[in-house]
Amino acid sequence: MSETLSLFISNLHKKNPGEPEFLQAVEEVATSLISFIESESRYKNTKILERIVEPERVIIFRVPWLDDKGEIQVNRGFRVQMNSAIGPYKGGLRFHPSVTLSVLKFLAFEQTFKNSLTGLPMGAGKGGSDFDPKGKSDNEIMKFCQSFMTELYRHVGADTDIPAGDIGVGGREIGYLFGQYKRIAGAFNGVLTGKGSEWGGSQIRPEATGYGLVYFVEEILKTKKDSMSGKTVTISGSGNVAQYAAEKCIELGAKVLTLSDSKGFIYDPAGIDKEKLAYLMHLKNIEHGCIKEYAIKYNCEYFEGERPWKIKCDIALPNATQNELDANDAKTLLKNGCICVAEGANMPCTPRAVATFLKEKIFYAPGKAANAGGVAVSGLEMSQNSQRYSWSRAEVDAKLKMIMHEIHERCIQYGKEEDGFVNYEKGANIAGFVKVADAMLAQGLV
Repeated sequence: MSETLSLFISNLHKKNPGEPEFLQAVEEVATSLISFIESESRYKNTKILERIVEPERVIIFRVPWLDDKGEIQVNRGFRVQMNSAIGPYKGGLRFHPSVTLSVLKFLAFEQTFKNSLTGLPMGAGKGGSDFDPKGKSDNEIMKFCQSFMTELYRHVGADTDIPAGDIGVGGREIGYLFGQYKRIAGAFNGVLTGKGSEWGGSQIRPEATGYGLVYFVEEILKTKKDSMSGKTVTISGSGNVAQYAAEKCIELGAKVLTLSDSKGFIYDPAGIDKEKLAYLMHLKNIEHGCIKEYAIKYNCEYFEGERPWKIKCDIALPNATQNELDANDAKTLLKNGCICVAEGANMPCTPRAVATFLKEKIFYAPGKAANAGGVAVSGLEMSQNSQRYSWSRAEVDAKLKMIMHEIHERCIQYGKEEDGFVNYEKGANIAGFVKVADAMLAQGLV
């Protein structure tokens, strides 16, 4: 570790105590960037990285609401407005008990680079609450969302900050949030993305992160004149990203072997086909059931309390949550012949797992590049809202494919090493940084 990097990390820890997720995310990026910054004269003595890691604004607020028993509940709401150098703040809202300021700062920091990589004029933000939608009635979720937006509305706007969904915030929650914003502000505008297609939303927005992830893997495989066809794939998660990643894998001729939830994972050696996936989508999206029910219905193995990385595969797609794939999992994947790991979730691979992949020079695609499809289509939704116009499903899908292709090209530009190996982590970090840093320097001391 260089002296400059060591000093940067030391100061980072002093300023952000008790924020492990944020510190992990920044350290991973700084390791790639410090030597690049030192080699570029335009960044010297600007403290540009120190400025990028500091949020422009953090809003924390109380969210009181009344449950179905008539009892008062109180949650905490957040919005981290990280960086507006290249556009208005853009990033999701997460409703989950694990939400803390550290988690949201990590996500907002990652979002800065992810949004930059898309090439669209979007800054970065992230927000949410420690509210848990699981087990709540529609009425309780509506009341919470209305209370949450009653405070948040004063900090967001179509040209200021445009939130979207994330874990725990799907179409239902976006609907309630948008309805309350419209009610208070008295305006129908593109203040939220992920809206229903009948009222300002974009085609394939629900599918975008999962589809984009698989498009990015296809771009990687093309560099070796290969494709998804015939590949075996293990996927973690069973939510939005996992479902549509599985759908696109199946469409491209791959065999999906696993999906998971917080209780365990299923292993279907025959492959999860379109019919089985349709059942799983109904199970998860409508019945809100456990994935174990899939194993019972289709008579396949279920591993309670485990993660799917011990299953032999060609491609692994961690789509659940941060730090779900550790160094031991990485070694198991390599031992079983895995050739590519691409992140559908944000920071699902631990630093030691990433180091293992890079040491063995297998394809590793970090989330800020591989899962940028969701925010890319959110950006396209913003464009459609501004034009008061809607593009067809085919038009949006074609634009998504092109954006993922261009992200891949930017990663190669900055990540290709002397021996021809492409370090996608390094490439994504530098490519995302350059656009934001240059914009900040051009705008003065901001």
